[in-house]
Amino acid sequence: MNKIIKVREVMQDHFIMIDGLATVREAINDLIRDEGTTLVVKKRSEHDEFGIVVLADIAKKVLAVDRSPDRVNVYEIMSKPVICIDGEMDVRYCSRLFDRFGLSLAPVVKDGEVVGVVDYKGLVLHGMVRLMDQSTD
Repeated sequence: MNKIIKVREVMQDHFIMIDGLATVREAINDLIRDEGTTLVVKKRSEHDEFGIVVLADIAKKVLAVDRSPDRVNVYEIMSKPVICIDGEMDVRYCSRLFDRFGLSLAPVVKDGEVVGVVDYKGLVLHGMVRLMDQSTD
């Protein structure tokens, strides 16, 4: 029987939470300070959803079109709503979900709070490697 590798075992638990009203300059400063590549945008209320900003969003929606990072707010360039992943999900199902919906990363949630971020790097270099190790046992 195959052991299940759960998303929480391969997720990155270091991520940056930011308010949607923050400027892109503030977001960039946070990314530089924390050596990050992904921002999770906080919910504004209990009925709101999380958002995401990745470096490509900043490059395409601010840098490429010559907008001032001081005049653009995070909420203007974020993706929202985003598909959130339960940390207990099997990495194989997570990979299928990414493929089906064209995702490359997603917030991992537990009890309605973001506890990490999962991406293909974690799924392949941590999840798949562990699955390959099992098959040699």
